[in-house]
Formats: sequence, structure tokens, C-alpha cells
Amino acid sequence: MQNCIIASTSTIHGSGPLEYLFEALIELYTDTNEILFIPYARPGGISLDEYTIGVNNIFKKINKRVLGIHMFSDITEAFKNTQGIFTGGGNTFLLVDQLYRNKVLQPLKNAIELGTPYLGTSAGSNICGLTMQTTNDMPIVQPPSYKTLGIMPFNINAHYLDPDPNSTHKGETRETRIKEFHTINPQPVVGLREGSWLRIHQDDIILKGTLSARIFEQNKNPYEIVSGSSLSQLN
Repeated sequence: MQNCIIASTSTIHGSGPLEYLFEALIELYTDTNEILFIPYARPGGISLDEYTIGVNNIFKKINKRVLGIHMFSDITEAFKNTQGIFTGGGNTFLLVDQLYRNKVLQPLKNAIELGTPYLGTSAGSNICGLTMQTTNDMPIVQPPSYKTLGIMPFNINAHYLDPDPNSTHKGETRETRIKEFHTINPQPVVGLREGSWLRIHQDDIILKGTLSARIFEQNKNPYEIVSGSSLSQLN
């Protein structure tokens, strides 16, 4: 019954915020006039109000109104009449910490499982996996747990970057880091490149966008899946 867009990023090169997703968002939020925004990731440390105002200005372009969850004194009330939800990017550690401390994680999961349209970008996508452990973000806070929404049977690595064969950089690549994760953790990881997203509708998860995604499974070589492929059996 889930109805979600899980995007690697909000903004791609040469495009304004969320513009590359506008067509998909119009479809996702067809019956939605008002969107509950979760601004806890707070990119660059901006205020919750500043983040919400900026997102509201973006959604005005597709005739949607945004309300920040921090504007509600009661979390239950915030979700009571929710028509749609958006969790934006920023720092995943901060986002998860605030979801736990404000007791938002379970109501959010419940709303998504009941079919409330959900958009996640970057950090807001990382939380849709089983855990947040494959984020690229700096651990600026310590969340009570790394466990996240688990609306997909795998983890996300948003902003996935391929190794540059011409680079002289000797540090770990994104692929190396994910392989390190798999020395201890069993769940698959989906490397989502910029401009790619997952469309979850009912029981199916489909890769969207023009690029392939890189799939990492424990004790297997990484492999590519093309846009239009289903990831529903990945677990």
C-alpha cells in the first residue's frame, strides 16, 4: 500500500531544487493539497523555519502548501489529517536523532504503510532503509539507534559515486566503504546515483531516472540494474 518516491538528491546539475522530479511529484501528490514537511536534517545548520519556508517556495510551483512538523505542538495531531509527507536532505545522523527524540519515527512509518504519499531526498531517503549505516554523512550527533523506517528490505547509499580511474586520491571509494559494511552487516545496499529515484507503489519498488543503480550484496560482486528494473525481491 506504500506510495513513495525515494530520491538520491533534491537537486541535479543544471536544474532548480526538485525540478527534475516535478512531473513525478505531481503524480505522487495527485490528491494532496498540503504536505507535512520534516525539516530535522537541517542542511548547514539552518533553522527549522528557514528550511520549511524554502521548501514551501519550491512546492508552490506545483500548487502545494507545506507545513513543518515543528509547527505542531502534538505529533499525533501533525499526522492526524496528513495528506502527504516530505523529508528533506541534510545530515542523516541529525535527522535520525531528532526522529527518535521527538517520537516521530513510528508515526511516520505508520503513515507511510497506510499509503500516505511520501517523498524522501538524500537523508530523507536514507531513513527508508533498514538502517542509516550506509549514509555518507558526518556523525555530528549520536542517535539513540541506527535503525530506521525499514519500508524497504535494504539500505540506501544516496549520492552514490563511481570510482574515478584517473584520480590520484588514495582514500576509500564509496564502493570500498560499502564492502566494509558488508564484512559485518548482511542487508543489501542500493547505490543511487544523482538524478535516480525509487518509485514504491503498493508492493513494487522500481528504479526510475536515466541512470543505472549499483547493487551490493554480501559475499557477491557488485552489479548494475537498469532504470525500470524492480528491486522488490532484493533482501
